[in-house]
Amino acid sequence: MKRLALGLALAVPLWAFAQVSETVGGCKIRRGTLCTNMNLNGVDLAGANLANSQFTRTNLGGATLTGTNFNEANLSNTDLRGARLDQSNLTRANLRGAKLNDATLVGASLSGAILQNADLGAADLTNARATGADFTNARLNGARLDGANLQRANLRAANLRGASLAGADLQGADFSRAVLEEADLTGTNLDQAIFTGARMTGCRGCP
Repeated sequence: MKRLALGLALAVPLWAFAQVSETVGGCKIRRGTLCTNMNLNGVDLAGANLANSQFTRTNLGGATLTGTNFNEANLSNTDLRGARLDQSNLTRANLRGAKLNDATLVGASLSGAILQNADLGAADLTNARATGADFTNARLNGARLDGANLQRANLRAANLRGASLAGADLQGADFSRAVLEEADLTGTNLDQAIFTGARMTGCRGCP
């Protein structure tokens, strides 16, 4: 039993223990860490607890961040292109101006997150939870948001050209002046959604 317990302990990343932190690329991996202007390209921080941390202007391109806790973290202007953020917690995170092109955020929590001017072109947000998130002026062209929960989300002036939102919950979402050309909104809940001034040429399922 002791040998088995030791094997299990060694299989758990060091940052899973509250009293232990590991340094990766000069960044201390722990809750509330300060890792700004750093190059962490391709790093593996899956499952790490980085709540309330700051990663502004840091390169996390191609990083493995599956299940990582970024609750209320500051990731503004961070490079997350191609990063894997599936099942991650980005609740109330600041992602203003972040680059998330081609990133995967399947099942991620983005409720209350700030994504103003963020670039999520071709990102995969299938089944993501983004209630009340702010996507003002965000680029979501070609993004996949099938089955996502976007209740009361702010998508004003967002670019959703060619995006797929099939089966998404868009109740109370604001698409004022958004670009929805060639987008797919089939099977969505559009109750109380706002489309004032939106461009919807070729949009499937748009009102």
